[in-house]
Amino acid sequence: MYTDITTLYHHFLQHRQIATDTRKLTPGCIFFALKGGNFNGNQFALQALEQGAAFAVVDELVDANNPRLLLVPDVLTALQQLANHYRCQLKIPVIAITGSNGKTTTKELVSAVLSSHFKTSTTVGNLNNHIGVPLTLLAIPLDTEIAVVEMGANHQKEIEGYCVYTQPTHGIITNCGKAHLEGFGGIEGVRKGKGELYNYIKAHEGTIFAFSDYDYLHQMSNGIQRIVWYGTQEGTVTGHVITSEPFLQVAVTSGTSFTQVNTQLVGSYNLPNVLCAIAIGQHFGVPYGKIESAISNYTPSNSRSQLMQWQGNQVILDAYNANPTSMKAAIENFAALHATQKVIMIGGMMELGEASVAEHTAIIALLQQYQWYRVVLVGGDFAAVEHSYLYFNNASEAGNWLHEQQFNNAYLLIKGSRSMQMEKVLQPLAQ
Repeated sequence: MYTDITTLYHHFLQHRQIATDTRKLTPGCIFFALKGGNFNGNQFALQALEQGAAFAVVDELVDANNPRLLLVPDVLTALQQLANHYRCQLKIPVIAITGSNGKTTTKELVSAVLSSHFKTSTTVGNLNNHIGVPLTLLAIPLDTEIAVVEMGANHQKEIEGYCVYTQPTHGIITNCGKAHLEGFGGIEGVRKGKGELYNYIKAHEGTIFAFSDYDYLHQMSNGIQRIVWYGTQEGTVTGHVITSEPFLQVAVTSGTSFTQVNTQLVGSYNLPNVLCAIAIGQHFGVPYGKIESAISNYTPSNSRSQLMQWQGNQVILDAYNANPTSMKAAIENFAALHATQKVIMIGGMMELGEASVAEHTAIIALLQQYQWYRVVLVGGDFAAVEHSYLYFNNASEAGNWLHEQQFNNAYLLIKGSRSMQMEKVLQPLAQ
């Protein structure tokens, strides 16, 4: 006998904590026994109950006589249906954010601005996939006034699926770049996939926030009635870069009472993210002083354009992810900095399919346009491209080289796809 969604929802209201990993259980939670390519959560259901879970949701009945095992046809589907059922009870604005680059930084900035004035709930870390999105929804407290949900995707129809149970009232596509080309099938596929958010907003008469400088967003948003534009020249909020040496300073030329905001973000490529946060704050009536303060005080973390000190050197650690678009922006921004001894260490870019070698070749060509103190390439299809730079198979090997150099007062950019784990180049050498 399957547990229906009404019963599952009743249990959820009594036990609001959700767990999918027995190593991270909290007493009184509901454990969802998810399956993956190399694991089967059903095998850990009884263990979860022994460790203090109130219930375990399973799709393989491991003990027919245990009333705390809730049998469903499919655990992942049940998790998503529960998230949708809960979402339907929340009569609040839900802002969905997707894009090829900058979505997490935008999410953090938007959340900082909104939470300065409203009870705001937002995606934690990078919980932006088919498991993370429903977990984000189920973590929204009942007294929340606005929710911000990040949506990642690497193939078409993924965002469309998230929208079904997230039901966003507002949407943001930060940009459409050369990311996950293997899954999307090229840049047009990226736009189509990300545009699924716009399709939902259009069908449900919602509102989007869009960077007016990107012509393709004008095309993609055709037919949407409620659009809040922001940009360098046109929009409700406009602004431009004053400097990025190394922190971004933005001149706000219209839309607010303040004319400048000093951030702790590295890179002029963060300008659209800042303007987006300002535009959303203005739209929802956040006082201008709170908007400016929230953006100024936001400090990036998790290896996302982090400026840090390391052994007498300045390091821009941007090792959370990389694709051709973000890599090009990071290299050009680093090249523009007024610094001597610029050392650039970049790892391979993943999920590019047939375009991978060509895109890595293009990055080599871009590097050759500038003068660097040292260039180190690590892994991926950099191994398949002819170049004259230092090359290592992995971040650990590159880290060994870096520690041997004993640089002082150098400026380092460290960037690469998540699987390259480029942050390891800064870790102490293994003894």
